[in-house]
Amino acid sequence: MEATEERNLVVMKFGGTSVAEPDDIKRAARRIVGARERGNRVVAVLSARGKGTDELVAMAREVSDRPEPRELDMLLSVGERISCSLCAMAIHDLGHQAISLTGSQAGIVTDSSHTKARILDVRADRIREKLADDRIVLVAGFQGVSGDSRDVTTLGRGGSDTTAVALAAALGADVCEIYTDVQGVFSADPRIVPDARKLKMVSFEEMLEMAASGAKVLQLRAVEYARNHAVRLHCRSSFEDAPGTLVLAEDETMERPLVTAVTHSEEEARVTMTGVRDEPGVAGRIFGALADANVNVDMIIQNEPVEAQHGADLSFTVTGEELEAAVAAIRELDLSSGVETDEQIGKVSIVGAGMRSHPGVAAKVFKVLGDQRINIEMIATSPIKISCVVAADQVPAAVKALHEAFELGEDAVRREEPAGAEHRPTVTS
Repeated sequence: MEATEERNLVVMKFGGTSVAEPDDIKRAARRIVGARERGNRVVAVLSARGKGTDELVAMAREVSDRPEPRELDMLLSVGERISCSLCAMAIHDLGHQAISLTGSQAGIVTDSSHTKARILDVRADRIREKLADDRIVLVAGFQGVSGDSRDVTTLGRGGSDTTAVALAAALGADVCEIYTDVQGVFSADPRIVPDARKLKMVSFEEMLEMAASGAKVLQLRAVEYARNHAVRLHCRSSFEDAPGTLVLAEDETMERPLVTAVTHSEEEARVTMTGVRDEPGVAGRIFGALADANVNVDMIIQNEPVEAQHGADLSFTVTGEELEAAVAAIRELDLSSGVETDEQIGKVSIVGAGMRSHPGVAAKVFKVLGDQRINIEMIATSPIKISCVVAADQVPAAVKALHEAFELGEDAVRREEPAGAEHRPTVTS
């Protein structure tokens, strides 16, 4: 039993495309068994198969225009359970012992925010017991149980990533591997920029900004959790046995390039409140109501009124799927003369830790977009990111132009491995 405890522990997460078909599940099972046969203890987190979650949402919409959140969570949690049980069967056929657990059985404790719950605690005693019994443990991703109501909860889109990272942190895993349908994290979406290159590594800070700006390889909350708990991530392909992209602390990397990647999102929507009362506390009430409605706000711009009798204009962006909830929340406040929406917008961003020490990056971004006659409608910045809202149909052109202008393609100098990386093997490779 002591030898079991001393073995490396790896958490492996498989996304929906990685378990979509029977052959995909068998491939994932072989990957998991391969890691086990190399001497590791293995915990695997699985997403719902293919478009399984979308299909469950569609079922709910067939019977209700606004499905009750608690019951929707009960429904949506089914997809991941199916994946885990099927994969456990495939692992047994390969001659290994496996057990599938729901999120609640695995000890994932959340708050009570249905459909967007946050993990509060991981009580992983049962997982440790099964690992000690020399079993492979499969955990249903995307779900947990409310510590208050004891109801089933789900973590929102991409929540299986967060499940995997939370388990890796709680169990002290050597690495958390995220298996998906792409080879890793790229300098831009290869579907838009064919010469986008795979990044060998990115820092947690860069990956956080990339995830927040539209990169869909890793969920934002998962990266945030990994950074806060020092969980090393390895994003790699389910369909080929090759290294992917490491996500690590910035002090584990060498000098950063000026710009690491160009990201984009075409799922943005803008809300503009016209004639907003110009008085203290109004903005707090508006964004407090949005927070209470569980709406995540991205960019915010407010124009001061020209004359006292005219209200201010306040614009902010949200995801398209949250637009209806956002409008409903602010209209109830009756703090403006009107509310306008625009769903034909997108966002393009550049991200790079090297931007901290290089002036003129913003000027170059604006010039490049101006040369392409792409109008910038909103701007937001951080020390390592510049984001611009543009018309939705101009997003691809903006991404291509910025990627070329900052020389991020295959011909660019690839970043070097961190010092000592050659002595730091990936656990399951």
